[in-house]
Amino acid sequence: MAQPKRAPARPALATSRSHLAFVIVKARAFDAEVPASGTEDGSDMVDDRAVAILESTPDNPNEEELSAALRDLNVDQLNEVVALVLVGRGDFSADEWPQALTEAGAVAERRGVTYLIETPLLGDLIEDGLDALGYNITDEEMVRS
Repeated sequence: MAQPKRAPARPALATSRSHLAFVIVKARAFDAEVPASGTEDGSDMVDDRAVAILESTPDNPNEEELSAALRDLNVDQLNEVVALVLVGRGDFSADEWPQALTEAGAVAERRGVTYLIETPLLGDLIEDGLDALGYNITDEEMVRS
């Protein structure tokens, strides 16, 4: 009788789930930004129905907060987030996690935070990577949003 195949153990992450959730929430807010409109005189929060938070303006903190959260990561954690993006995008499978980390190290060494900020759908890719590795951070995301 054949032995049932055991699921591989999920890798231990150096980055806390709460920090990853914060990055995901900020990345989604940053991705949702649109060019500013309605900036003519007389425009106010009531008239704009509070949509200004989605507008890409100099005083909108989303990019700064995302960038700060990514800069707070140590080298191993930054490599890990890049590797999560690579797995989430389908470049590597969960079984190829060590290879994804190796590739991520090369990417992070060259561009790191800039690479991540310029990645479309960053929050979704990180979450997809976490899901592939067997992590669910929905509860942490709900606390952060």
